[in-house]
Amino acid sequence: MAQNVKTNKYSELSQKYGDPWIWGIYITLVIISIIESYSASSREIVDEGLYMPLIKQCAFLAGGAVLVFLTLRVDYNNPKFLYLMVPVLAMVTVFSLVYVMKFGAIINGARRAMTIIPGVLTLQPAEFAKLSIVTLLSYIFAKSQKNKDISTNGLVAAGIAVAVYGGLMILSGLTNTLLLIAISGSMLLIGGASLKKIGIMMVFFGIMFGCYYIIKSNNDKKNEMFTETQKEMQITATEDGSPMKLEGVRRSGTWKNRLREWWNSDSLVYRPITPKNQQEMFSRMAQAHGGIPGVGIGKSRECSRLPLAFSDYIFSIIVEETGFIGGIFVLLLYLSLLGRAAMIVRRSKRVLPSLLVIGMASFITFQALFHMAINVGVFPVSGQPLPLISKGGTSIGVISLAFGVMLSVSRTIANYGNKKNKVEETPVIEGLDAENPTEIPAKNVWK
Repeated sequence: MAQNVKTNKYSELSQKYGDPWIWGIYITLVIISIIESYSASSREIVDEGLYMPLIKQCAFLAGGAVLVFLTLRVDYNNPKFLYLMVPVLAMVTVFSLVYVMKFGAIINGARRAMTIIPGVLTLQPAEFAKLSIVTLLSYIFAKSQKNKDISTNGLVAAGIAVAVYGGLMILSGLTNTLLLIAISGSMLLIGGASLKKIGIMMVFFGIMFGCYYIIKSNNDKKNEMFTETQKEMQITATEDGSPMKLEGVRRSGTWKNRLREWWNSDSLVYRPITPKNQQEMFSRMAQAHGGIPGVGIGKSRECSRLPLAFSDYIFSIIVEETGFIGGIFVLLLYLSLLGRAAMIVRRSKRVLPSLLVIGMASFITFQALFHMAINVGVFPVSGQPLPLISKGGTSIGVISLAFGVMLSVSRTIANYGNKKNKVEETPVIEGLDAENPTEIPAKNVWK
């Protein structure tokens, strides 16, 4: 009897607010974000005051919570929602990426952001691209379902979409391109693609990544030659008595240097700390300082020395303060999100919601894994925020939208058989009612 009451209560919450497990993960990440982002903000405190970093992060998270509530109340079957999330978001993202390539603000040595309000609001289109690729691929794979498999035309369209997004993001780093490939691969599996087609796509992605690496290497080489020429001109001008001001000089050979440093990272312990390797050195020192139990919340030693401790290297600060135990806990949070999404997918009747859920969860989880891998030295150094924990308004907003979409879909699925909400029974857009090839029928969906 008690078990039935508990199940009914769980079902009621799911039907009204979406999956409680996803809510639990979201709230836990928000709490960790408030604590750890403030703890890692010692450099900002010097410039902005004691409480301003905390106020800013709480404001970003509050805005993100509003996005979650607004999104989860929208039925994912709503045509207006689909048109807004798929073609409109794609067009805005592509325009923004093109704009940033030419006129974007330089952050950490690369053009990454577009300024909306100078000194107040900037946006990083690369974050929107991750959200956009999930919605775009969900639409393509759902539209191209054929006998519980993805058609060849759908596969080609998906390959073109990933290639275009990856090409537009290439100058800001190769990590985002790898992330797009990882997300696409997971969605191919849920979309029901045959092993042969998955293999073909993986080969295509490998070739695409290799081409992008060559393009970026050549671009870095040209920048290096330009930089050397400018330096020589500056020296000559200085000798003539009229100094030359250098503007817009971009970093050179970044990825080659990072890969070389990563390949020889086992010898970091024997190297002196320099501006080039200080991120790796201080991040490793922070993790070693934390040990198994950690030094305690707010007692980080390296946060004042580690560059970007509050964003790209916040996981190192988490490990320093909470130890190996805290690091594993955060890792399990993201993995449990992917696991919960997989459970929701197996209870979905249609492929579109399945792809939306697994795509959003894969996007968040893979980004978290990339961030952690970079921090511990498994991947080369690259800028990748820890979802919902690192500072950054654009990243928090995009991750919040992803959580909102997952909750919206889970809420709809929870209403299967509910006479008051039969949203799954009538397809609203022709061609998007394909069956989910991975569905496992269950007597009690939420048992």
